[in-house]
Amino acid sequence: MATTTGSTLPADFLTDATKNYATRIGGITAAPLDTSQFAPKVAPQDQYQTDAYTMAGQGIGAYQPYITQASAYTGPSAYSDFMSPYQEEVIKTTMDAYDKQAEKGLLGIADLATQSGNLGGGREGVMRSEYQTQSDLNRALLQSGLLQQGFGQAQDAAQQAYMNQMQLAGTVPGLQTADVALKGQLGATQQAQAQAGLDAEREAARLKAYEPYERLGYLGQGISTLLGSYPAQFQSSVTPNPTPLQTALGIGAVGSGIWGNIMGKGGGNFPSGMKWPWS
Repeated sequence: MATTTGSTLPADFLTDATKNYATRIGGITAAPLDTSQFAPKVAPQDQYQTDAYTMAGQGIGAYQPYITQASAYTGPSAYSDFMSPYQEEVIKTTMDAYDKQAEKGLLGIADLATQSGNLGGGREGVMRSEYQTQSDLNRALLQSGLLQQGFGQAQDAAQQAYMNQMQLAGTVPGLQTADVALKGQLGATQQAQAQAGLDAEREAARLKAYEPYERLGYLGQGISTLLGSYPAQFQSSVTPNPTPLQTALGIGAVGSGIWGNIMGKGGGNFPSGMKWPWS
């Protein structure tokens, strides 16, 4: 019985393209891809960030010197550093002026005693004594007032100095923190720019490394599309039944081969007195 065999094959040009694609994809994937050339990298800290870190460390406890100085302006003797250096001169000048005025008062009493005819008398003495006592009292009050005024001013100055130091203790760290923050922001901006550059370089390296794969991918997609849409070629072959002669010859050839293998060619193993029929 005749046998028919068939196969569906793509067009010749697609067969060539497919073989070319298989060869190229095998070659490009044979060696491992060096991924180190586009491995992620982190940009180092900018100098501003480094400075900000250093400043932040130096700013720890920056308030302490001001607190220490402020403590010097407390206590019972805190005023002494703020006493006016001219206080003694001011008091002496004021007292001298007072004494001169007091002498004028005594001269006035003498004039009155002269006019009344009691000069050198007991009445004049009483008036002088009373006047001097009041004058001395007034002088003491004036001097103590000047001393108290200087002391009060010195105390106020010491308190103000204390408040100033305490204010600086809070202000200086705040200003340092602001500087640290500003430098940190500037440094972060520069670091971000550097990081963007590294990322761009990494992406460029990745694109370059994967470009052959992507190109072959496009080629493979194109071939796949063509294989699905281009008409295929159908090939068939028919194997006819053998003729009686071919069958006989085939059987004879097989039989002679088997016989020859059994008996040995040339009759070596043939029984005595018998020969090959065609010898």
